[in-house]
Amino acid sequence: MQFTAAAAIESAVTAVPAAAPEAAAAHFAARLAFEADVSDVHTDLTSGAPGVVVVDSRSRVSWDQGHIPGALHIPTVRIAELAPQLIGGPESRVTVVTYCWGPGCNGATKAALAFARLGYPVKEMIGGFEYWAREGFEVESAGGTSRTAPDPLTAPISGVSCAC
Repeated sequence: MQFTAAAAIESAVTAVPAAAPEAAAAHFAARLAFEADVSDVHTDLTSGAPGVVVVDSRSRVSWDQGHIPGALHIPTVRIAELAPQLIGGPESRVTVVTYCWGPGCNGATKAALAFARLGYPVKEMIGGFEYWAREGFEVESAGGTSRTAPDPLTAPISGVSCAC
């Protein structure tokens, strides 16, 4: 029995055709309107870019274990109570960036929803605190500030932004 090149090979990727370019552009633009990655958040925090406030929505124990330097600690259940005094009202027009533990946790999504319902412009930091630490950015904890080497599976080992 001979097999020929004419044997049909099905593609798992194209089994469902890609969206039309116009639909794809709208989809990806919408995702970027809702999300920021850790590298972009780091760039804004270290450059002092105005108009961005980073909020850690985790518990006090988690915050003390480690958090992003310069972030505010507002647990999700206290956003309505604390946001106006710590950030200002929605009229302040700052963009709030929420984060939680990482991709396996939807705490940042819940926090972003709470901010949006209060009228704040908001984005979720994808990757969360896990990817912040894995990319080798500074981490503050009750014990001080530390930094680990970048994980080569998540960031260039040079520590320089991937610029993607």
